[in-house]
Amino acid sequence: MEVRRELVLPAPPDEVWEALTDAERLAEWFANAVELDAEPEGEGVFRWESGEVRLARVEEVEVGRRFAFRWSDQESPADETHVAFTLEEVPEGTRVTVTESSPGLHACAGEWTSALGLRALFAGVPAPA
Repeated sequence: MEVRRELVLPAPPDEVWEALTDAERLAEWFANAVELDAEPEGEGVFRWESGEVRLARVEEVEVGRRFAFRWSDQESPADETHVAFTLEEVPEGTRVTVTESSPGLHACAGEWTSALGLRALFAGVPAPA
């Protein structure tokens, strides 16, 4: 199963990249607490106020363009999914595509509906000229 979401942010790719790969920036819009080594083979821990914890392993880093990792809920590590963010510079700013895929039928990308509130992080930022 694969779920894909896309949005355009009024910010340059380097700013969006930082919001996707810097632990402090991720804590601003995604999880409540984040530890992340955004390098290939790096590890991450995402924690939410609800008590949910997800463990991540970074697989791919193409700075400013693509960031991919595998992650799973701490309670069910066998339900691992693959998440990939792709950034593309467009006249309006940066197109962000997030794809989450799973070998099984369990839900993917449910988090990304609200997480793509990443848009809120860049609200009020003027589009690049």
